[in-house]
Amino acid sequence: MVIVVHVILILVAYLVQAERKFSAYIQDRIGPNRVGFDFGLPMLKPLRGLLGFGQPLADGIKFFLKEDFTPSRVDKVLFTLAPIIVVTPALIGFVVIPWGGLWNGDFFGKQLFDGPPVHVMGAHVNIGIVYLLAVASLGVYGVTLGGWASNNKYSFLGALRASAQMISYEIPMGMALLAALLVFGTVVPDAILRRQVTDGWLVFSQPLAALIFFVAALAEGNRAPFDNAEAEQELVGGYHTEYSSMRFALYFMAEYAHIVTSSAFLVLLFFGGYSLKFLPFVPEISLLSPEAGGFGGVLLKLFVYFTKVILVVSFMIVIRWTIPRLRFDQVMMMAWQFVIPLGLALVVGVATMVYFGATSLLEMLGLNVGLLLLTFAAAPLIPKSTSNRRLPLYGSRYSPMPGEVVRTRSLEAAALEDRPVEGSVPTA
Repeated sequence: MVIVVHVILILVAYLVQAERKFSAYIQDRIGPNRVGFDFGLPMLKPLRGLLGFGQPLADGIKFFLKEDFTPSRVDKVLFTLAPIIVVTPALIGFVVIPWGGLWNGDFFGKQLFDGPPVHVMGAHVNIGIVYLLAVASLGVYGVTLGGWASNNKYSFLGALRASAQMISYEIPMGMALLAALLVFGTVVPDAILRRQVTDGWLVFSQPLAALIFFVAALAEGNRAPFDNAEAEQELVGGYHTEYSSMRFALYFMAEYAHIVTSSAFLVLLFFGGYSLKFLPFVPEISLLSPEAGGFGGVLLKLFVYFTKVILVVSFMIVIRWTIPRLRFDQVMMMAWQFVIPLGLALVVGVATMVYFGATSLLEMLGLNVGLLLLTFAAAPLIPKSTSNRRLPLYGSRYSPMPGEVVRTRSLEAAALEDRPVEGSVPTA
């Protein structure tokens, strides 16, 4: 637990660096590339620059040294507790993730201990998935308390948005999880992983469940295109507008720790954890089999698992800099009119298939594809919302006053011909 929590903290720091570099490449820039680890000392000159890898350390020092300002009219107790409440669930969810399988005490030929093998995870409990889902849902309290205690209208609006969004998208996340657990028949993480070693990754038999879970994970973590709770263009900064120094850094850290934990959860459920046997007929590497208990196998399993997690997080980063933010009413409509009904239909369909014993790869894949096609066929029948329709503004270009119609057309014609309009005022 001590090792993994520090690995995640370092990973969080460098995910911020990765996000800045990803955005730079997508926008045809270079990104951070100046700060190394020389600390201004001549003896450490070879570490200067170093592709900008010292930037997260510089940012961390900056957060520590900035003034920790508390506005005068905030609820000081809750204002201080909120960042702690939001970061704690993000940093304790990883303990039930089976990072490295089993270790039998073998350390490259030397036996370090006798007895049964140990699980390379924080806590091997028989309700691991339930624990992970419960812990993940606690983050909304820190966001809501931070927005309310700030005594700021922008923060309060951001907290309201975050609360509504998290509550709404927890429903489809639970349904996607239930659709997976119905097939696995267990809530023990290690047993789920072993089942995928036998039958192949679940994403190939239930791609719809994986897609719903991924979308819900983005919304739960307030990641784009669902980052309406901290929309800078609308809410200045959202629920953390009034925060500075390390209290703001805790919110920042919680977001990235949450996406690391949710990505690890996604990899466990749908991408086989540390297994590379993605289909039943693909042979498994001997060191990656659940029975391999040597220290080398543990290291290889850790490497494979973390690589998959980093790839999923990288995909989340690419989505942020590719897809524009949805309007908040569109976010809620998407949850209640599309994702939740689809998740409910998926759970009913999977439960029916499991009852009749039709749980093979092709049968489950057919169910998912059929539900997806049915959804697209039923989409035109869903009533369209009129709450955000464009209202005509009297006298505007698209809704001109009656006497302005002719003049507007003459202005457009004059602009095309590059000549002054009769009766118009010349401009410099």
